[in-house]
Amino acid sequence: MRANYGYADGSGEYFITVDTDACDGCGDCARACPKGIFEIAPDDYDEPKARVKDEHAKTLGAVCPGWHAACAAHTGPNCHTACARSAIAHSW
Repeated sequence: MRANYGYADGSGEYFITVDTDACDGCGDCARACPKGIFEIAPDDYDEPKARVKDEHAKTLGAVCPGWHAACAAHTGPNCHTACARSAIAHSW
């Protein structure tokens, strides 16, 4: 299953998708995110999974630089490089 967090507005679509089948709840993405966007919480089956914190879901475009815009070129840790299971995706 894929859990989508975010929104679309006149400037674009700002969604972070967590592949909950791939996510093992290790928390590496939450520790690596420089903006503190992620948390680990139980899913509907009480399994720990990564998710976007509620307070960031409606402001992702302003808070997160996005994978394609900044993180791909950044040499430091980020949610993509930290996730060994490739469970995180950005739409921008």
